[in-house]
Amino acid sequence: MASRKVQQLARQLFKLSFEDGQLSEERINGVLAWIDKHRPVNATAILRAYKHLVNTEIARNRAIIEFAGDLEPEAFTRIAEAMSRRYNRKVTPAPVACPDLIAGVRVRVGCDIYENSIVSQLAKLSAATS
Repeated sequence: MASRKVQQLARQLFKLSFEDGQLSEERINGVLAWIDKHRPVNATAILRAYKHLVNTEIARNRAIIEFAGDLEPEAFTRIAEAMSRRYNRKVTPAPVACPDLIAGVRVRVGCDIYENSIVSQLAKLSAATS
């Protein structure tokens, strides 16, 4: 029973964290200040559930673009625009250099992964010949 109440309160606080359809840092700080001031029962559990909801929302709106080699800054913008069209919401790019890919890119939006790298192609080739 307490767990359900914790989840409900975390979801309500999460809904209050949006402004114009986007997570708002100011509103998140307001939620955290409210929790600090009022110290609800199970505050730690509420904060954990709230953090999970916020982190999930951030991940679903960010394209982590892992790349090897040189990539033009415009490429990150084009990838983010393509992901925004695919998911029908604004997706922001987060480029991360990853020399292990050898060449190419891997894009992660939430739980979805799109990959076109030498490493993935070698893995497919190896699996096909085994």
